[in-house]
This record gives sequence, structure tokens and C-alpha cells, in this order.
Amino acid sequence: MRFVVAALLAAAGILAPLTAVYAESADVEAVITNVDTNGLSLSLDDGKKYQAPEEFNFEGLQPGVKVLVFYTEVDGKRVIDDLEIIQ
Repeated sequence: MRFVVAALLAAAGILAPLTAVYAESADVEAVITNVDTNGLSLSLDDGKKYQAPEEFNFEGLQPGVKVLVFYTEVDGKRVIDDLEIIQ
């Protein structure tokens, strides 16, 4: 019985960091207020700044465009996972 409990606790300890990453995933629908292609970031009218990955395509993104941003919060920064332009 102790072995089973120890195995379950070990598995929970290994998987705990993975749940922390997924727990911070979210999305937001907002309007772009600023595009910084050099800094790889977008500012939205929700008052937040969203960091884009290096391979991010900024084509069609400019202030005034409404977007749906899927992001993950990593070390206090909102990192863009995906983005959709809303017509």
C-alpha cells in the first residue's frame, strides 16, 4: 500500500509543473492600440502588452484592428500562442 501511495505522489510531483503552464492559458478579444515589430509585441485596448514569438507574422496587424488573442502567461508576461483577426 505504501508503494502505491509513494508512486502516486511521485507521479503528481512530476506532472505538477505541466498543470501550472496550462492553468495560465487564456484568450482575450480586444482592439490593437500599438504594434511593435522590433520589440515583438502588441498592445491591446485592455491595457495589456502581449509578447509575440520570433517567427510571428505581423502582416495585417495595425492599431484599430480587432483581434482574438490566445496566450499563455509565462513569468508574468503574456505570450501569444495564436491570434485571429475579427472582421
